[in-house]
Amino acid sequence: MKPTFDDSDMADATYQELCIENLPATQMQLRLAVVTETYPPEVNGVALTLQRVVQGLRERGHQVQLVRPRQTHEKTAVASGALETPSSGGDTDAQSPDVLLRGMAIPRYPHLQIGFPARRQLRALWSVQRPDLVHIATEGPLGWSALRVARKLRIPVTSDFRTNFHAYSGHYRMGWLAKPIMAYLKRFHNQAQATMVPTRELANELEARGFERLHVVARGVDTQLLHPARRDPKLRAQWCEQAGVRADAPVLLCVGRIAHEKNLNLLIAAWKQARLQQPELLLVLTGDGPARAELQAELEPYGPAVIFTGVLKGEALARCYASADIFAFPSRTETFGNVVLEAMASGLAVLAFDYAAAAQHITHGHNGLLAPLDEEALFMRHLVNLARDADLRARLRVRAHETARRCGWSGIVAQVETVMKNAIAPLRVASASSTVEGKTEVEVEPA
Repeated sequence: MKPTFDDSDMADATYQELCIENLPATQMQLRLAVVTETYPPEVNGVALTLQRVVQGLRERGHQVQLVRPRQTHEKTAVASGALETPSSGGDTDAQSPDVLLRGMAIPRYPHLQIGFPARRQLRALWSVQRPDLVHIATEGPLGWSALRVARKLRIPVTSDFRTNFHAYSGHYRMGWLAKPIMAYLKRFHNQAQATMVPTRELANELEARGFERLHVVARGVDTQLLHPARRDPKLRAQWCEQAGVRADAPVLLCVGRIAHEKNLNLLIAAWKQARLQQPELLLVLTGDGPARAELQAELEPYGPAVIFTGVLKGEALARCYASADIFAFPSRTETFGNVVLEAMASGLAVLAFDYAAAAQHITHGHNGLLAPLDEEALFMRHLVNLARDADLRARLRVRAHETARRCGWSGIVAQVETVMKNAIAPLRVASASSTVEGKTEVEVEPA
């Protein structure tokens, strides 16, 4: 006897066929405005990190409109108050081109710009092209304007705490500014729905100072570019021949801004101490900054044993990292310290103070060496040990690379995306409620 099917049976069978597809859930695509006063080709941790995040968000399907000051290499003949978009180049999203605004060079850092206030321009822009969220990466005049406009238009805001400006003030004989700067930063970030910080340690410090709604989002490293395989025998030979030492002489590297807040006096003192045990130890300083001329004059008596490379980027920077043996980072004013993770990815024996990126990724004696923040003498002894103990360097280098290769950018961008979506969620709930009740206006409680 042939089986028979009624309408409900047919409906069940059709439903089961449809379920076989197991279609993925639709991802929320966001329109994001990212406001920053620094961006590549400017070279600093904030700019390079933000570029990675912006690229990652675009790769995940989000429209990202980058709002920043025009840089020195870009067109300058723009009327006051006008908005401009770059004509070509960069990693600009074709659907959301960069918005360039007026700015000025930062004193002592002429290659960096600070944005002018731009409340009127941003309000006109976002009233017509309303973003789902405004993300503010820097707390300067442009960032403050963006914050005020976003709140006025009831657009959710997320922010980054990326630079210890309050800590820098003491290195420029302006320690009295530390408290006012911190008060401003707290007022700024507490108006955002969420503020991202790179370490739990920093989050705890800021929470104790009254900062709210903090989310720990670490930073990643380009594990394809920065790799021990980039080691360049020709570059090492050039360094060693120039200094008149053996080809396998140990090389000490430090990468970053050459400025007083980076505590480079400790690095120099430690290097001089280490040379008493290992006279062939070379010092390579990569970067630029306001203290470079002063430092070069101080180190001139050491001749070719000290090498200033200037600013390096891309593959040239990767070769420099991988061609060294030791990376010493004496700074105590970082929010993270990207260069620590970059050095680990490149397979160097890393020495740093026990905080920020170093505390997060280094286990003392296993994949690097750490010194407590107030132990400069111990920092120097650790460098002496690294300079004279090739076996110790070799062990730390292998384990450092193993640690860093698990710190790619894709997972970091996913965390940023989650924070942003959670910041928007209350607005979407309010919007849905307004629709159900027949309202036309969306209301969002201010932070």
